[in-house]
Amino acid sequence: MHFDDCVDAQGLACPMPLLKAKLALNQLPVGAVLKILATDAGSQRDLRSFANLAGHQLLHEEVSEQQVFIYFIKKGAAA
Repeated sequence: MHFDDCVDAQGLACPMPLLKAKLALNQLPVGAVLKILATDAGSQRDLRSFANLAGHQLLHEEVSEQQVFIYFIKKGAAA
């Protein structure tokens, strides 16, 4: 999947993956896609809620065989 920037938050505990994603999205233009890599299971809840509340679109999420959570979030206009 195409993405414009990537945040590697592997090994970081909650809320750091969310904070790093939020900071990266603030630097991107509307419509850009951010890829996020995280190993904290809490990131599933956090990033889903954040995307919904902030007006972004969670395009895709998956868990790799190595238990890395991978997200693609498209920046919305409301952010």
